[in-house]
Amino acid sequence: MEKVIIIRYAEIHLKGKNRGYFERVFSVNLEKSLKGIRHELRRMSGRYLVAAFAEEDAEEIERRIARVFGVHSYSRGYLTESDMESIVAAATRVCPQTGTFKVDTHRGDKKYPLTSMQLNAEVGAKLLEAYPALKVDVHTPEGCVYLDIRDGGKTLVFGSFEAGANGMPVGTSGKGLLLISGGIDSPVAGYMMAKRGMNVSYLHFHSYPYTNEQAKDKVVTLARILSRYTGEGSLMTVSVTHIQEEIHKKCAAELNVTLLRRFMFRIAERIAKKTGAQCLITGESLGQVASQTIEGMTSSNAVVTLPVLRPLVGFDKEEIIVRAKQIGTFETSVLPYEDCCTVFLPEFPAIKPKLSFIEAEEGKLDVASLVEEAVGTLERIAF
Repeated sequence: MEKVIIIRYAEIHLKGKNRGYFERVFSVNLEKSLKGIRHELRRMSGRYLVAAFAEEDAEEIERRIARVFGVHSYSRGYLTESDMESIVAAATRVCPQTGTFKVDTHRGDKKYPLTSMQLNAEVGAKLLEAYPALKVDVHTPEGCVYLDIRDGGKTLVFGSFEAGANGMPVGTSGKGLLLISGGIDSPVAGYMMAKRGMNVSYLHFHSYPYTNEQAKDKVVTLARILSRYTGEGSLMTVSVTHIQEEIHKKCAAELNVTLLRRFMFRIAERIAKKTGAQCLITGESLGQVASQTIEGMTSSNAVVTLPVLRPLVGFDKEEIIVRAKQIGTFETSVLPYEDCCTVFLPEFPAIKPKLSFIEAEEGKLDVASLVEEAVGTLERIAF
């Protein structure tokens, strides 16, 4: 009998002949998440087992596993031989000693001589002998003993299922560049794309000295929190101070934010193509602010050729806040440090700007030179 943590994957089982590729990436991601902890990771016909770990590391292992995309559920239990004596010995360790219980068997090895119902009855009877204070309740038991009969004469025995992060393994759905601000929305957008298997890197625009170093540090912290889910990555920062000053001096005030976002998209596309990213990701939600109307989004899309993914487009603010709290970014996002979009913010920003008006105002600027100067300020922070 061996202590193990059992990992079951989510959508990978739907991948048919390509499943091997997804399993390999999933395995690599699990290993990365457990870096620094002594363990063995084994594959077992649709399951992964973490074994050979110290008991004091078990909770930390579970915390890390719970953040790996592709994990459907996990359980702490035992790997044992499939004979009745060994199964019962393991079952007594996970079974409650009082109250109500049931035995629930999954018979992955269809050649096993006993059916699931027979196993439930026989193991249940042995447990009642071992713990006389127990009672059987197959409908609403206070505790369960789960038996997973696997091929090769092995059985997994455990007492509960813990929910994983679900989704697809990071790295199986291409690479995207997240435009990350210090706000609530963009970190959640990055999380959601990573959950669909996308490898996410980060780009932050700042307006120093109008915004301070604390605002930049806040974004670094957000990126580090996200890296718990997305794995190792890099944060890139770019200054747009000079662009905002030019827009403020030469263009209609109501277009300040709209024009700035068009520059951001141009710069982001340049950097994305250099770094191998295949799309841009933003935290925009339709109608949430003036620049996030369909007209504003269309204006931004018009200056790039890469696809722009907006995973929060149909979310309201409360839904986004709930998700931010779940993933641990909310407390950092609400720290009171302003981002570049608050600099030169007009009193009445355009809600439905016409593209012809936007292009006419933008014609007052040397767009190519401003973009080139911004790209020249690029800095990288690896983590």
